[in-house]
Amino acid sequence: MTKFDIIIIGAGPGGYETAVRAAKQGRQVAVVEARRVGGTCLNEGCIPTKCLCRTAEVLHDVKTADVFGVEADKTPAFSLKKAIERKDNVVETLVKGVEMLMRTPGIAFFHGKATFVEATTMKVELHDGGEEILSAPVIIIATGSVSKFLPIEGAHSRDVLTSTEMLQLTELPRRLCIIGGGVIGLEFASIFNAFGSETTVVEYCKEVLPNLDADIAKRLRTSLKKQGIAFHVGAAVTAIKELSGGGSEVVFEAKGKQQCVEADIVLMAVGRAANVASLNLADVGIDFTPRGIKVDEHFATNIPGIYAIGDVNGICPLAHAATFQGYSVLDHLFGTTKRPIDTSLVPSAVFTVPEMASVGLTEEACQAREMEYSVKKAFYRANGKSLSMGSDEGLVKLIVGTDDKLLGCHILGAHAADIVHEATLLMALGGTVADLSQTIHAHPTLSEVLLAAAAE
Repeated sequence: MTKFDIIIIGAGPGGYETAVRAAKQGRQVAVVEARRVGGTCLNEGCIPTKCLCRTAEVLHDVKTADVFGVEADKTPAFSLKKAIERKDNVVETLVKGVEMLMRTPGIAFFHGKATFVEATTMKVELHDGGEEILSAPVIIIATGSVSKFLPIEGAHSRDVLTSTEMLQLTELPRRLCIIGGGVIGLEFASIFNAFGSETTVVEYCKEVLPNLDADIAKRLRTSLKKQGIAFHVGAAVTAIKELSGGGSEVVFEAKGKQQCVEADIVLMAVGRAANVASLNLADVGIDFTPRGIKVDEHFATNIPGIYAIGDVNGICPLAHAATFQGYSVLDHLFGTTKRPIDTSLVPSAVFTVPEMASVGLTEEACQAREMEYSVKKAFYRANGKSLSMGSDEGLVKLIVGTDDKLLGCHILGAHAADIVHEATLLMALGGTVADLSQTIHAHPTLSEVLLAAAAE
């Protein structure tokens, strides 16, 4: 048995970032990963999809180049195979970077499957043979998530893929049906529509992106619809049936009627579930539900010394949330920072065209809590930089409390994912909207849309 100060199960953003920070603080850390380092985000999530988003943006720029006085072929040749190869190269480069981090002094890396033996002890079945028994007073579970499937007929049939398999396609589907209008579904819809696939999104809720601001989500859906993406909202998929001539039929109920969409590929994008299958959680008494491992405000489980961060606890399935939850665990254990991390203040982004970004409360959340608030808006079409870029679609929406503190910021438009962090910092530091409106912004910049909303 080898003893450590901390054992971290999972080498995704939460796991490897926490391991590096703990090692730099002088702790001896064991990191166990069953697959490739980098987790879902790097290997089959954030990074590879952003590579394809960039390809889609380049295609759009070429097709609209004449607007900027550039004569270009309106029907440029496109190779999905080359786009996937570029994506693979980017991922491989970043994976090698994480592998280097796992050689940080103080970190011992184990490539294998970890299971609990008891509350302070793990057994690791090594991929190259043999096993290791590891022990530590602190164990952090950071095993991430896996794709969900609807419990319907045909959910695992021939043409049904998850986001993981979609990222390996080398032939473009002529017809793509996406089940789920969340972040994953809309990003793939935006990408493959730009690539040339006839794309349809079927969403169970009455609006896409049901956890984000409904006003902004509706505007995004309208924009994507103008680009040629078909939507069916308030639609419950009941079956996926293979067609004898190839392809599948997605059957759903909407507005009291049964309808169907034919597709060559069906993307199942109905969310992700905590990856806990191989951990033996029940054997050591760790409380968990289908949503994830139960944790308190410090991300501690009901078993002393065992913590769960990232997707596996079901609180906020975002890579950066996992990282800062891990940092928060270290702060709780060792008191390593002077200022506590506010893990409830997490910005999110949807990398469609146009982008959408959000932080804080939505209008719907404020209404549910019976909070008093006001709304301030400013539009991209009144911003000089956005007009010069040819990206004048979008707006900034601020939710403001009675004390002039910013409760939420929701953005639709070019570089929304970058602009939202100014609002996040304002909220983290307890600033007011007046503070924002009195802060000089460079001209011409897209961030002036945020300034214009604050000054409304």
